[in-house]
Amino acid sequence: MRGNSTTTYGAVSKSFHWLVALLVITMIPLGIYANGLPYDTGDALAFKAQMFSLHKTLGVLIFFTALARIAWAISQPKPALLNANKRLEATLAELVHWSLYAALVLVPLTGWINHAATAGFARIWWPFGQSLPLVPKDESLAQLFATLHIIFGRVLTISILLHVAGAVKHHVIDKDATLKRMLPGTTEPDSIPAQHRSFVPILGAVGAYLLALAIGASLGLFATTTTLDDTSTLETVDSGWNVQDGTLAITVRQLGSDVQGRFADWTAAIDFTEQPDANGVYGDVEVQVAVASLTLGSVTAQAMGPDFFDAATYGTAVFKSEILADGQNYKAEGTLAMKGVEVPVLLPFSLQFDGDTATMQGQTRLNRTSFRIGDSFPDESSLGFDVDIDVTLTATRN
Repeated sequence: MRGNSTTTYGAVSKSFHWLVALLVITMIPLGIYANGLPYDTGDALAFKAQMFSLHKTLGVLIFFTALARIAWAISQPKPALLNANKRLEATLAELVHWSLYAALVLVPLTGWINHAATAGFARIWWPFGQSLPLVPKDESLAQLFATLHIIFGRVLTISILLHVAGAVKHHVIDKDATLKRMLPGTTEPDSIPAQHRSFVPILGAVGAYLLALAIGASLGLFATTTTLDDTSTLETVDSGWNVQDGTLAITVRQLGSDVQGRFADWTAAIDFTEQPDANGVYGDVEVQVAVASLTLGSVTAQAMGPDFFDAATYGTAVFKSEILADGQNYKAEGTLAMKGVEVPVLLPFSLQFDGDTATMQGQTRLNRTSFRIGDSFPDESSLGFDVDIDVTLTATRN
């Protein structure tokens, strides 16, 4: 029998049940294991990424398998509850079932959205799904869904434990066919009590999720976190031009994927005139960057560590340069002081003027090893040497 009857489960339902069970009991400990792995060397990071990629890949498989299982269940008769005469127990059992069904969709879905909203680190191994429609690359969104993934994962774990406990009770204490009819073969129950269907279990499952969210909120899981508690805002600087808006972005290559990030807190003291002095200098610029204001996808916390930017020790990076002509455009030629090292840097850029408003766009490339960043990653197998810098700003003349 492939389909369900009003008393027994068919082969398809049983196959879905045990396939999902196998995937879930593999995915949950795998996620815990991957999360606890170190990433202080290139080999360690690569292995950690592999474990997370496996976890995510299984999660996507569970998502689609759960949808197929739910669709099949809807199309089939629902076998009768063998404890329907025990109204409270039957209601609780149904509540757990609905919680499980919801978790099998919500847990992988929230994890998938977190992945799609985050740049870099561990890719999904399916040939799709690195990005999702309507899901932008946004750290706040990624953090929200990471939190939901954790909370719903706890609901899934509790629901599984209650589900297993109920099955054991049916088999050992009640000695009915509840567990047997989910095993291979056809097992008909000895008797079927009168059934009592209601929406109470569904409402109870919704209440359980709302309670889980409330507990998560009370524990501060939804609070916005920063990489360092002592991150401070840079002071306003005197400048011949006032920066109205701008972006200071970086792109690194990690494990074969581009990871994009940006610094939220930086200042630019700009002295610029359209006519150069006798030495061909149009002015100068000093940029100060709060290192701890960097967000860099899923590896932000790692980037702030001692082996990388070491933001706790070196809180500010400073770029000082003269502004010179570069053909039809300009270049900022100077030095970048970061992590206790000062390195020559050349930043070509373009300028467009609209009265007393100027728009600047510039790009350059740095080598992370010049600043002792990622010394434990001596080759590019895990982390590339090149770091692309993109700067855009709009400023008005004082």
